[in-house]
Amino acid sequence: MDLVSELHTIVGRRHVLQGDAATRRFRLGIRYGGGAVLAVVRPGSLLEMWRVLQRCHSAGTIIICQAANTGLTGGSTPVAEGYDRPVVLINTLRLTRLALLRQGEQVLSQPGVTLSQLETTLKPLGREPHSVIGSTCIGASVTGGVCNNSGGSLIRRGPAFTQLSLFARIDEAGQLQLVNHLGLALGDTPEEILSRLDEGRFDDSVVQDPAGAMASDREYARHVRDVASATPARYNADPRRLYEASGSAGKIAVFALRLDTFVADRNTRVFYIGSNRAADLEAIRRHILVNFAQLPIAGEYMHRTAYELSRTYGKDLFLFIQRCGAQRVPQAFAWKTRFDALSERLGLGAQLGDRLLQRLAAPLPEHLPARLNAFASRFEHHLLLKMGEDGIDEARAYLQSWLPRADADFIECDAEEGNAAFLNRFAVGNAMNRYRAVHRDTVEDILALDIALPRNTQDWFETLPPELAEQIEVTMYCGHFFCHVLHQEYLVKKGRDCAALKRRLLALLEARGARYPAEHNVGHLYAAAPELERHYRQLDPTNAFNPGIGQLTRRHRWQEDCCATHAGDAIAAVAKAARAETAETSRTS
Repeated sequence: MDLVSELHTIVGRRHVLQGDAATRRFRLGIRYGGGAVLAVVRPGSLLEMWRVLQRCHSAGTIIICQAANTGLTGGSTPVAEGYDRPVVLINTLRLTRLALLRQGEQVLSQPGVTLSQLETTLKPLGREPHSVIGSTCIGASVTGGVCNNSGGSLIRRGPAFTQLSLFARIDEAGQLQLVNHLGLALGDTPEEILSRLDEGRFDDSVVQDPAGAMASDREYARHVRDVASATPARYNADPRRLYEASGSAGKIAVFALRLDTFVADRNTRVFYIGSNRAADLEAIRRHILVNFAQLPIAGEYMHRTAYELSRTYGKDLFLFIQRCGAQRVPQAFAWKTRFDALSERLGLGAQLGDRLLQRLAAPLPEHLPARLNAFASRFEHHLLLKMGEDGIDEARAYLQSWLPRADADFIECDAEEGNAAFLNRFAVGNAMNRYRAVHRDTVEDILALDIALPRNTQDWFETLPPELAEQIEVTMYCGHFFCHVLHQEYLVKKGRDCAALKRRLLALLEARGARYPAEHNVGHLYAAAPELERHYRQLDPTNAFNPGIGQLTRRHRWQEDCCATHAGDAIAAVAKAARAETAETSRTS
């Protein structure tokens, strides 16, 4: 019996997909991907997933594990070429069992559980997951966040992280093994462990607390307050938070994660701050981190261009979430993906859906509150500061002590304004995709960077050299400001070399001490830093899981191509050359 027939037997014929059309939405990510696969397999239980892994391992295939496929760097989709073995993609979205531990103080999550599902489950308990809004809106999975070093917008919680996980790996001897580091006594064999999890046959009596093991980054609140540190608060390759499943980027197959949950703030208030001086926002950041008794819940930055982009090209997403709720967004994106696939097959292009949605949204009434729009016209830099409980009075007194001024002011938002401010902020990523789709005649592509600046950086706002700015049609800046994590996206003018521009931009960032990517994982777009490569090699000695991630070799057992330079060395050489070119340009201009 061949492998595909065996997979049919394990999960059922309808859950083994083949062919370009049937597999498209799994092979193609939001911005990247699209390589070929032997099959996409959708197991319906953890035990089925284990048996699929066993068959794929026996057949010697590459294995790519994928949940919601919402990543921006192609990290859970196959590339177009370069693999030396067939690829089987395992999608885990049918594995959605979520268990509460210790009255909801922790959860046990299967790999298909979404952040939206977790948030909905915890809300009646007065608790929250690591991330709220943001990735929640696009249906991102809990497991994807942990595996991909996601950060999120909530300042006190840091990167998604746990040391308590259940995963499969292929060891140095080439043997597939199931590793139970959940701290739950579930049995001795994979079949017993996975069957008990599938059926929910466990309770708090089996929960143990391995010495020193954390189910969240409990040290982050103290870590982020150190504004004198020359290192970033969080970034993708930070060794302090690379641990088994955390930061694994698909180099193991994750079956379950045990995670902390958090008490929700019952009383919150949003302060919307505007200024024409970037230095004002940095002064606010430093004062709050150093002096406030209570850290903010969130502190999101938007440049005026980002605000207007989201206002114009994120309008339909804003209204959809406002009317239907964030939990319905994944289904809406799935419908749009199917429509795009159909329009592409009919020769109408893959952007028809975006163009139609933009045309429908444009004539609708203004959706953002008048006071926010007035700030957008007055101020270049916007800071959305969300405080809870006693921190509300602390923030109000501080802001009133030096504002308003001619070039800076703040609004204490009502509930409608506060919700709208954050929703507009989190629609900006989709707005960039929409702009590209609508303006294909003037835009070559999106160049998206997420960077982490050192905590002691004061001159944080980017000013591009004229020769680089001239190549860009629109620049978008936003980010998680108190963590100094910034999302910098560039709509590159038609006909310009995106790869060359990216090299120049990264060289400038390196000169400023930035680390990248900050929270979206390296995917296939960034070279893995040495500490990240070591993590991948230790997890996956045979290079069977998601090979090629971090621009590393895709070959079996990490064999280098005979004529290829190591990706990290190549990128370093290019960056060095770009820095030298930038320095020479500055010297002669």
